[in-house]
Amino acid sequence: MIVLVLNCGSSSLKYQVLDMKDDNTNVLLAKGLVERIGLPEGDITHKPGSEKLEIHKPIPTHTEGIKSVLDLLVDEKWGVVKSLDQIDAVGHRVAHGGETFPVSCKIDAEVIEGIEKLCALAPLHNPANLLGIRAVETLMPSTPQVAVFDTSFHQTMPDYAYMYAIPYEYYEKYGARRYGFHGTSHKFVAEKGCKLAGLDMNNSKVVTCHLGNGGSVTAVLNGKSVDTSMGFTPVEGVVMGTRCGNIDAGLVTFLQEKEGLDANGVNTVLNKKSGFLGVSGVSSDGRDINNAADNGNYRAALSQKMFAHSVKKYIGAYSAVMGGLDMVIFTGGIGENDSEARERICENLEYLGIDFNKELNAKVRGEDVILTNPGSKVLVATIATNEELVIATDTMNLVK
Repeated sequence: MIVLVLNCGSSSLKYQVLDMKDDNTNVLLAKGLVERIGLPEGDITHKPGSEKLEIHKPIPTHTEGIKSVLDLLVDEKWGVVKSLDQIDAVGHRVAHGGETFPVSCKIDAEVIEGIEKLCALAPLHNPANLLGIRAVETLMPSTPQVAVFDTSFHQTMPDYAYMYAIPYEYYEKYGARRYGFHGTSHKFVAEKGCKLAGLDMNNSKVVTCHLGNGGSVTAVLNGKSVDTSMGFTPVEGVVMGTRCGNIDAGLVTFLQEKEGLDANGVNTVLNKKSGFLGVSGVSSDGRDINNAADNGNYRAALSQKMFAHSVKKYIGAYSAVMGGLDMVIFTGGIGENDSEARERICENLEYLGIDFNKELNAKVRGEDVILTNPGSKVLVATIATNEELVIATDTMNLVK
């Protein structure tokens, strides 16, 4: 079964085309990225196999962007299918499923209506995901579509983990609770990490750390999410590229008063001006932070330490929540590629039973590798995430 996977953002979309043989066997036919949708000049990067094509042209809408992708997929030189009829299904990443969608599902009018209602909980992401769904409806009307929700994996959290200690009526009226995000990534790396380590997924205590420009940490007990660091929105949790992570709510009202900020102003500060960018004053990108810190920038080094400290606290907390720990997994752009960040996070975790191999860790980038010494009671590993594969697998199984 050939599956097209779409991950639509507000001004960009990522895609992959996979030939899914079964749950464990697949072939990546093509992948790419469409950026700067709606701006005067857009960018398309298309990779069928090892080759790469770059196109620069105006892409006014998501429909135009997806049409450009579909044209490339059947192009005589750059295509990977002879006609669009060979694409059996389209799988979409949808950011927020709330309590409405605890699992992936085939898309119909009722599902679209449900995603629309949840736009209030994810105003930056769900509307963009809907644009992708509607574009495919227009361009490939007979092709089945599937929605895979970022929040679904976390729907196994118990109520005492997802509820906030605010008036209960706000949960009843607005759905104000912890939802968690990066669910497809946490699910994928937990399963793959257990296989790599020879652990029984159904009898395991794993902490997964998806660390990139956005970051979250999840407690995975016996294969199920029982707690996660992101909350009602993706701003809660660890220090991130431009998001503050955990913060005293009283500080928010203090800054509102002192800076004369309205709700939008506060949202901009916490989501777009904080994190690495806010502390360092250098950049939101971890690579830039590392370079600045290496050159003696105190605030860049401070943001590195704050980041590691915030992740370390969740590892300790979640080992307590699960009553022990078998494995810690790093993934995402920072988790997979920044060996120094991994070392800072794992420093002083020997009390948990982690015997970390610093020399091996320093050599690892973007690989599936166990980073602890033989005999370590608790394992640490890097696992390269593949959210698109999770989406494609769910799509295949639902359409079948």
